[in-house]
Amino acid sequence: MAEKRLLLGDEAIALGAIHAGISGVYAYPGTPSTEITEFIQNDKLAQERKLHSTWCTNEKTAMEAALGMSYAGKRALVCMKHVGMNVAADAFVNSAITGVNGGLVVLAADDPSMHSSQNEQDSRFYGKFAMLPILEPSNQQEAYDMMNYAYMLSERLKLPVLMRVVTRLAHSRSSVEVAGIREENQLNPDCERTHWVLLPAIARNQYAALIKKQERLDGASKMSSYNGLEGFNPQGDYKYGIIACGIGYNYVKENIADDGSVPVLKVSQYPLPADMIQEMADHCEYILVVEDGQPFVEEQVKAFLGCDYPVKGRLTGDLPRTGELTPDNVGNAVGWVTQCSFVTPQVVMPRPPALCQGCGHRDVYDALNKVAAEYPGARIFGDIGCYTLGALPPFRAIDSCVDMGASITMAKGAADAGVFPAISVIGDSTFTHSGMTGLLDAVNDKANITVIISDNLTTAMTGGQDSAGTNKFEAICLGLGVEPEHVRVVVPLPKNMEEITRIIREEIEYKGVSVIIPRRECVQTLNRKLRQKRVEKA
Repeated sequence: MAEKRLLLGDEAIALGAIHAGISGVYAYPGTPSTEITEFIQNDKLAQERKLHSTWCTNEKTAMEAALGMSYAGKRALVCMKHVGMNVAADAFVNSAITGVNGGLVVLAADDPSMHSSQNEQDSRFYGKFAMLPILEPSNQQEAYDMMNYAYMLSERLKLPVLMRVVTRLAHSRSSVEVAGIREENQLNPDCERTHWVLLPAIARNQYAALIKKQERLDGASKMSSYNGLEGFNPQGDYKYGIIACGIGYNYVKENIADDGSVPVLKVSQYPLPADMIQEMADHCEYILVVEDGQPFVEEQVKAFLGCDYPVKGRLTGDLPRTGELTPDNVGNAVGWVTQCSFVTPQVVMPRPPALCQGCGHRDVYDALNKVAAEYPGARIFGDIGCYTLGALPPFRAIDSCVDMGASITMAKGAADAGVFPAISVIGDSTFTHSGMTGLLDAVNDKANITVIISDNLTTAMTGGQDSAGTNKFEAICLGLGVEPEHVRVVVPLPKNMEEITRIIREEIEYKGVSVIIPRRECVQTLNRKLRQKRVEKA
């Protein structure tokens, strides 16, 4: 009897990758992808095999390291959330030109509705842009099964494969039937240099080869068991047909009768199966595209079928233009009347996220607000992390939050424009992720900014993963050229408030780049350590 396990989508992906014979996973923590790497780090088989599974400094370094493992002939997995694809894009797009040796899967976890993200971007556009195969599982079982398929596809085509999931799949559980376990690839570094060295003369040939491979990608998609027409009779005529992508397939199946009255084209592998789309469209008055994310498929289908053929979906308003899909809004799109079963009680008050009690960031913002009030022109540029919550009451301390590392470079630009004081607040992990280069720019340009690296000794926002720069920040800042007397370390505690505010004032008044490092361990990380010690003693 086959073993069954109750797994999150992320856990199914992780287990599928282990069973597919990966030798390493490279990632930067980011919801909703974090649990993939954490599962691999804690899995017994992965530990026995000594799979490489440490956190990377950022998504670009993760992508490049995974490409290096592929070069060596081993199978590698690289994981990130959707905005991490922006960071990894240089290496990701160029990996399509180099190709791979060992199988390489890039897992991008998208976040429709922005549960914990700055935007709703759709990673499928990256796959199409790079001209790579894309997989999009519709459920946890497919997420598990697809991993082995993805690696075989990658090695057959000699290309990376992008697997895209969404938050709802990543963070929901289902029963998964576990298959056999594959051994790791043997070490076999690629001896062919001509496609790994992207000098223009080589890259042009490689790009031409990638173009020629597109026919094979189309063929693989057409023959894929993850794509297929259901409930379709080539002799029949239908009012409408549905193209259901990824998790959207489940919502469709919840809302249509299983009687063959509505044909459904399930799509979980891209490029789109154009022949199947055309065949269904020829027998339907219109097509409804159900996809969680941006209108990636809808736009392509409109192009396939021509402007006169009616294609409905997010662009037409039949499905919401923003936010994630739900069974209810899909039901409304197919003509089912959905009723709200539960009404939110009026006595329930909203509970926005807040910094933990005892968090060192609180003391940083208390001090910063006190000093900033003395400077009418003060602007405080924030960054990505739990300290971003300083934008909310009771602190209302930061004026911007755009992307990883932007606080330093935005403060520099504002200072260049004449803003004084221009203050940056950035976390420890975010600083090493993408703040260091901005600090170097500021030093080289002698910018008049004050940088606060709020160091809680962990990557707290995503669950307490190790931070790449722990115990190195003073050395990094000095190495980048910040004057030693203007690299200041403080302990953010209420009893130290007078000292902290004094140091902030002093560094604001310094005409140049100064760095203040408030350092105190995250209270949640500390509590986990203490609980673990108690368990070990018991």
